[in-house]
Amino acid sequence: MKLVVTGGAGFIGSNFVRHVLAKHPQYSILNLDKLTYSGNLHTLQDVKADPRHNFVRGDICDRRKVQEVLSGGVEAIVHFAAESHVDRSILESAAFVKTNVLGTQCLLDAARAAGVRRFILVSTDEVYGSAAPGEKFTEESRLAPNSPYAASKAGADLVARAYFRTYRFPVIITRCTNNYGPYQYPEKFLPLIITRAMRGESIPVYGDGQQVRDWIYVTDHCAALDTILHQGREGEIYNLGAGNEWANVEIARRILHLLGKPESLLTYVQDRPGHDRRYALESEKVQRELGWVPETTLEAGLKQTVDWYLANGDWIRQVAARGYRSYYRQQYDRRDATLAGILKSGGKK
Repeated sequence: MKLVVTGGAGFIGSNFVRHVLAKHPQYSILNLDKLTYSGNLHTLQDVKADPRHNFVRGDICDRRKVQEVLSGGVEAIVHFAAESHVDRSILESAAFVKTNVLGTQCLLDAARAAGVRRFILVSTDEVYGSAAPGEKFTEESRLAPNSPYAASKAGADLVARAYFRTYRFPVIITRCTNNYGPYQYPEKFLPLIITRAMRGESIPVYGDGQQVRDWIYVTDHCAALDTILHQGREGEIYNLGAGNEWANVEIARRILHLLGKPESLLTYVQDRPGHDRRYALESEKVQRELGWVPETTLEAGLKQTVDWYLANGDWIRQVAARGYRSYYRQQYDRRDATLAGILKSGGKK
């Protein structure tokens, strides 16, 4: 199979590239990534010399570049490329709509024209909004996104669904819970905790820290996508959860314990607007139809993640060299001021 992976220099995308190369030695991958702040070629160093993996720098909104990438007889696309950080979407939503909605539409158009036989859109549980206590979202649950990021992903889902309904284009949508594991960009929740704790710095926790998320180890997610790529039914949606529901502050405490750091590093900060209280997915469909189940326990996954960051200081330094830390401080200072203004004005700013 000749496979295109978009966003393959990012967190989940790069792990999926490794998964495919390891499991399917006869496959070749064209990896299309714009290399924005969270995409980093250092993330792909271990597959750089593999002749089955070819990296192409490009924007999924660039129609000509996408057509060029798909011109060589591509059989399938796994589409990860997206703006994905909720805080950034609150500050500047335009890039999220452009990349996540219009970029997906551009990719779908080019894929149709090129005769691609399978298109996997990697989405998120955030499109469903916040789950009530005891509630779990199924693939039939209504979409009720509460952040500009989630809304842009829901928009991409609806465009993809329309391409299947209108053109019978072979789209499959996956909606996954919170991923964690190696190579995740340091502004995300778990690596932020790990890297700041390693330096003995304070760790920001939104509100009371009781927001509940279902945590899935990234290699389990990659295995699910591989299964869906080969066995999933066209036009379907598959929820991918791990059954690991934990409050954010409890996850932070578990990581501090693994690192031997005190809980006094936790610093409670003002909550962000529209912060979903709980995400929870019902994943019975993918388990029943395709036989996929997650294999990594939260205990094992957290330890593997912490150990990876401890052992890969060079990767962290490479990210920092691209201006992450200065950008982080500048943007989060700005975020705190902006979000405080939004809250003070009752959401009108």
